[in-house]
Amino acid sequence: MKPSHATHVSPDTKEALTKRLRRIEGQVRGLQRMIDEERYCADILVQIASAQEALRGVGKVLLQSHLTHCATAAIRSGDPAEAERTVNEIVELFGKQISAR
Repeated sequence: MKPSHATHVSPDTKEALTKRLRRIEGQVRGLQRMIDEERYCADILVQIASAQEALRGVGKVLLQSHLTHCATAAIRSGDPAEAERTVNEIVELFGKQISAR
């Protein structure tokens, strides 16, 4: 059964991710303003790329944490079904990362 919460996310990582996401939230609000103000399309697209890259950065940090803590604990648990579920989950996550590019 898939866990409903992270096995471990350090307080420092959680704080850093929260700050990043708040910054991204501000970027998205800025994008909304740019569209409302009918700004030049190329300028909006540059800002969209910036927001996407910022989200990728958040994803990388979360993936690192997931592999280091959650996935490692599940694989080392001694429960073959849990280990298989975790490996399948990781493969699916990488498939989503590759197809998103």
